[in-house]
Amino acid sequence: MNDVQMPDLGSLAAAWATRGWLALLAFTAAVLIVAALRKPIRRWFGAERAFQLWLLPPLAVLASQLPHAATSPAPLPPLVYAITSAVGAPAPHAAVAGHVGWHGVALLLWLAGVVAALGFAVLAQRRYRRRLHGATPMADASAPRPVLRAASADVGPALVGAWRSRIVLPADFRQRYDATEQALILAHEAAHARRGDGWWSLLAQMLAALLWFHPLAWWALAALRHDQELACDAVVLREHGTHRRSYANAMLKTRSAALALPVGCAWSPRHPLTERIAMLKQQPVSLLRRRSGAAALALMIAMGAGAAYAATAPATPAQANQAAAPGRYTLKLDVSFDGKAPSQHFKLCLKPGEYAHVNGVSTGVPPWEGRITVLPAPKGQIEVRGDVGGGGIDKAVHPIVRTLPEQRATIQVGEHIATGKQGDASDTDKERSIKLEVTPTSGC
Repeated sequence: MNDVQMPDLGSLAAAWATRGWLALLAFTAAVLIVAALRKPIRRWFGAERAFQLWLLPPLAVLASQLPHAATSPAPLPPLVYAITSAVGAPAPHAAVAGHVGWHGVALLLWLAGVVAALGFAVLAQRRYRRRLHGATPMADASAPRPVLRAASADVGPALVGAWRSRIVLPADFRQRYDATEQALILAHEAAHARRGDGWWSLLAQMLAALLWFHPLAWWALAALRHDQELACDAVVLREHGTHRRSYANAMLKTRSAALALPVGCAWSPRHPLTERIAMLKQQPVSLLRRRSGAAALALMIAMGAGAAYAATAPATPAQANQAAAPGRYTLKLDVSFDGKAPSQHFKLCLKPGEYAHVNGVSTGVPPWEGRITVLPAPKGQIEVRGDVGGGGIDKAVHPIVRTLPEQRATIQVGEHIATGKQGDASDTDKERSIKLEVTPTSGC
């Protein structure tokens, strides 16, 4: 059984590459759309709607992975080939096909990158939380989350975490800001908490980790955080529009340490304050325009996700067979002995003409071995070739069968083909046979 583990890995890696490629295309297209529309939407419908546009990339990726309704015809009847005599010797074995191809190497590299990206994020989060040691609670009835005053003046203001999030304020919060500025900063952090921005940050960080190799993923993460801050600024200005100057002063007084906070929202010196302060001079977006923007945005996101779903529809069987002829095939192989139920099951991913070695060196199975391959055949068929020996038969056989994709072919080899009732002990004792049930499909 060890000889077939690598083909299984190859099949898994090939399937991962196919699905991953679809997700990558959907993500790239969605981020490019967001990049083109975020500023016009902010100008027309407000910063809150521009931030909500970031729903498109994760929904497009999700839509690209959804299954499609089956379009294949009804299952084809199985083909049965019986060989009652076996002559000849097995052909020389080719090199084992169960090696890890580039798909497998790419899968392992991707997994290593994901683990590294998530590991760096966890370390950064823990580093920030260590700076909160010694923080003391502050009473503020208006805040939707518990409020902590940090032990250091360069930590906060920030919303830290997603689940059980906390609002963190600097140690000199009461001294640095006047009463109006304090209320505005608390309103900003409360807006983050009410909007669930900690969860947004967590989702964005996880998506960036999954696409760690994609430059647009990290640009999108930074752009999303920027739009997140602008959206909260818009909420504060809508609720406290008469204190624009005080809000600008609070921004200028905030000089937090440049500490990464993967899950949460922190006032960072890297935020473009010029753009944030410039937004304070603009007239607030009316309620009608915000509602119109919400409707337009919902329609746009639905159309984008629908387009991603439609673009990933599978090809028809004929198209898949034609496209996969120079590529790979999946071969399902079930093996049974002496008229009994199948006791061994294999799923192989093969290139045309590439042999995979299979064997039955396990408890309760007559020792046998063989090799098997697939080739494209005329009229959309797939040809299955094999060399099989052992398993209770005296001589090796070299069956060749042709079948359509998804159509099962049964190859039964032995001195006696059972004709009695299956499970009859007297008939089973007389039979010495090996049965191979093969089902080829195009692609892996």
